[in-house]
This record gives sequence, C-alpha cells and structure tokens, in this order.
Amino acid sequence: MLNNLFEKRAVTPNSLWGAGLDFDLQNNSGTFIDEENVYKLAGVSAAISLIAGTISTLPMDAWLRRDGQKLLMRPKPDWVNRPDISFVDRTPFISSIISSLMLDGNAFIRIFRDEDGLPINLMVLNPTKIEVKRNRNGRVMFTYEEDQKTYTSDEILHIVESVMRPGAIRGVSRVEAMKDALGLGLALDSYAQRFFGQGASGNYALVTPQSLSEDQAKMLAKSVDARHGGWRKAHKTIVLHSGLDIKDIGVNPEDSQLLDSRRMFIEDLCRIWNIPSHMLNLPGTNTYSSVEATQIEFVTHTLRPYVAIIENSLSTLLQVYPNGQGAFVEFNMNSLLRGDVQSRFTAYSQGIQAGILTSNDARVAEGLSKIDGGDVLRVPLSNVNIDAADLVATDKRVAMAQKLINSGFDPAETLAAMGLPAIGHTGVPSVQLQGVAQINPADPTSVYPEG
Repeated sequence: MLNNLFEKRAVTPNSLWGAGLDFDLQNNSGTFIDEENVYKLAGVSAAISLIAGTISTLPMDAWLRRDGQKLLMRPKPDWVNRPDISFVDRTPFISSIISSLMLDGNAFIRIFRDEDGLPINLMVLNPTKIEVKRNRNGRVMFTYEEDQKTYTSDEILHIVESVMRPGAIRGVSRVEAMKDALGLGLALDSYAQRFFGQGASGNYALVTPQSLSEDQAKMLAKSVDARHGGWRKAHKTIVLHSGLDIKDIGVNPEDSQLLDSRRMFIEDLCRIWNIPSHMLNLPGTNTYSSVEATQIEFVTHTLRPYVAIIENSLSTLLQVYPNGQGAFVEFNMNSLLRGDVQSRFTAYSQGIQAGILTSNDARVAEGLSKIDGGDVLRVPLSNVNIDAADLVATDKRVAMAQKLINSGFDPAETLAAMGLPAIGHTGVPSVQLQGVAQINPADPTSVYPEG
C-alpha cells in the first residue's frame, strides 16, 4: 500500500488535463486552448475546411517512372482509391491527415499489411495520443495511448509538417506554438457572446449609500440579474429605489476595438497557415483583377507544401510492390489552376501549334472523349504531321527547281543541284506548249509531227 502511495508517475499535459489541472495550456488572454476546443473558433474551422476540403477532393493516382517516361501504375493498389476501408473513398482519410498536420504538425497512419507485407488498410490516428521516442539503436518508436502498444516505423507512417525544430522527432504543434494568438480569438468570441447574452452595454455595478449585508447584496444582485439578464430581457425597464444608482465599470466594445480585434485575429490565422485573406471572407482584401493571381499563390504557397509531403510519404508504401520500383502517388492539381474558357483554349492552341500537345490532349483536359487521328503531334508553321515536317523544305526546293527548268536549265542537273531525286518523264511536252485535253491519252506523241 505504501509502495502504491509513493509510486512515481510521469507528469504530462494529458495527465494534468485529465486531473483538471489545465494551467499548462493557459495563455495570456486567460483562456485554455487545445486541439479539441480550437474547433470552436469559426476562423480556425474555416481554415481547416478550406485546405482539407480542397486537397482531399483532388484526383489522386499511382504512377511509374520508366526511362524518363511517366506511366500509370497498373494494377493499382486498392488503398490508393480507398485507404481506410471504414470510408467509401479517400476523402475523409486525406482530410484527417490535413487537419492533423495543420493543428498538431504531425500525422500518424497505422499500416495494416497482408501476409506478403503489402498494405491493405490505412488508419489515421489521433496525434495527441501518440508518444514518439528513439530506442537505443536510434530507431523511432511509437506508443499509442489507446491500446498501450509500441509500434515501429514499419507499422506507423509518420508525416511531419515542414516546421520542425532541430533535433526534434515531432513536428511543431500550431496549437501549442500559437496558443496566445488562438487564445485571444477564443477570448474575443467569449466576450462577444457574454455581451449579447447578458443584454447589457457593459459591466455594471449597483451603488448605494446604505450599508448592505452579504445576503442583502446577493439578493439584490440576483433580483436584477433575474429580471434584466440575457438578451431576451435586455429592454425591460430598470426601477431603482433607496438611493441605488448604476455605474458602468466595464469597457464597451467600441473602446475595446472588439470588431477590429476580431478582424485582426482572422488576419493572424491567414498568416499562420499562409491563406489569402479573402478566402476566409475578410472583406476589402482583394480586387477582381487579382483573384487569378491570388489563386495561383494559394495553390503554390498554401496547398503545395501539404500535397508534396503527403505524396512523398504515401509513395513509400508503393515501393514494396513487385512493380513498385520508381512508383509514386500524385495529386492532379491542374483543375485548381484552370483559367477562363478563352485563356484555356488559347493555351491549348499554342501547345498544339508548338508540337507540345495533341488535339486529344486538349480534349481530355476539357473532359471530352478522344477522336480518331487526334493523337498526332503537329509542328509549327505548316501544322502538318510531325513525321512529314520536311515537306515544307521539299516544297520550296521543288518550286526553285521548277523555276530553273522553265528558265532553260537541264532538268536532271537541276534536280541533282537541289537535292531532289531523279523522276522519270512521260516525254509529253509541258502543258505550257499544248493543253492536256488535246492529247490522245493512248498515244500522247501522235499529236507531234515526226522529226
């Protein structure tokens, strides 16, 4: 019994939180922020929904790179389309990874394998319940709080966000690092809710020249709150007697710049996750002419880092397949960068004329079916088949030879000089001397006198 009494136990934020001692997560605004109640903030929820919803709905496929060429990996592993068999598609799976990275800076995926060691199911774990350590050999080990088991990197896929302290084995938690900024947003929301919920213009006190006992003061405060507390009772008339007076001892929203502070909080969220401010519906932060450039910036600086680390991590699961050498997973982000109809068709036209795209490439990009003969590349200027690109130069040499022969030069020598092959002649004089319609096709030389 005494041994149990004096048993040493590790003190962790989770144990403090479970015991009600959550002061470790308190911030300067007097609020408490963790990865659960941070979702109460509308701006945070909107930011996660924007990034996670955009990336999770992108098309994703498995590819191979062979001799510098990009080929589809077929047969494709089933988990590429449905990583977690608990869901009908990969959207919730990718969304869970994104939200875990945005808040905790880490994502942990439990890998279930078949008897051949091939992945058959993937499950995203709660990052707050994972403890990461290195063993004596320097190998990273993961202890999951739910089942109290320790796993290796063969069983847990650890995805780390781009922000990571030197020497650390976990990514930086945005909730922990930004708890003061996020706590301010929670304090602003709570203040606004209490302001409207209590139905008063500020914090006020009842002032009386008389001396009141503790019970009398409580009864007086309780009676006023019962009649005038809450927004439903905000406009009822207050009747004061016995020399009572009301004194405002609070700061009204205008003096405290509540609206400006809440706007600044949304701007802070945009800075934390590199989100263009107008995408969180912050008014007056963009113009119509800058929307397209902002969209490119959003894809490049906001989405691309998350997409890249997820692609790199999931691609490692393809290497264990028999045909998985050089295999990788890739999201198709082309649809995010599509411009208006005129811009797209102008780009297709330039690509086809330059011999970069085929007609079928453009049709597939627009969601249209392929056509016969649409897979042939064409070259600039003449817009002919790329295999027949020398026809332009040949046509010019023939035209020059024709001019020389008409000027009296020897035909055979002219063809040789122009690099053209010798071509047999029918013996019929040029149509410039006699029309073809006047010649007997069976005996073309009969119209000419002998000698």
